[in-house]
Parts: sequence; C-alpha cells; structure tokens
Amino acid sequence: MARARAHRVAASDRWWDDDGRWLPGGEVHAWEPGANQTVCGRSLHRSRLTAFHGVDWLDVLPETGGAADAVRRVCPGCASVAGRRDVDAGQGWRRTNPRP
Repeated sequence: MARARAHRVAASDRWWDDDGRWLPGGEVHAWEPGANQTVCGRSLHRSRLTAFHGVDWLDVLPETGGAADAVRRVCPGCASVAGRRDVDAGQGWRRTNPRP
C-alpha cells in the first residue's frame, strides 16, 4: 500500500499576513520535507527558494484561496506531480477520431 506524500511549499517570495506569519508569494513549487529540491527538480538553494514547512501545497493553489493571495505563478511540473494539473492545460490529450 502506497503512502501519500506530504507536499509543502517552496516559493520565490514571501509576505506577512494579518496574523503575523510568513506566507509564500511569487512563483511556488511543491517540496517534500527532508529534500533539498522541489519535486520538479529545482535546487532550493540555487534557485533561491524559501521552504515553508507549515504551508500545505493545496493551500497555495489559487482556487482554494488559502495562502494564495500573493501567488503569481504555480509551477506546472510541480502541480502535475503533486496532484493538480495546470488550469490552462485544459482536459489533456484525447483521441477524437479513433481508428476502427
């Protein structure tokens, strides 16, 4: 039985919310605690990304509205690995005229 992965957030920017805590902003990536890179393969240090241990991946998606106030871009590679397709990608590939 496979164990569900707990994806957290790494972001290029940060901001203070009304409760006085740092939240991610700018470009966000999915990140697994204990790893030194995002799930799409970017190094946290070399890409100058800040890891947010207390913010779940689903909270930064624009449709959830949780911590997504300052998010400008969601990495499409991380979104596909973490369980969400990019909204602009549409329904994906589909055969429209199958052969008999």
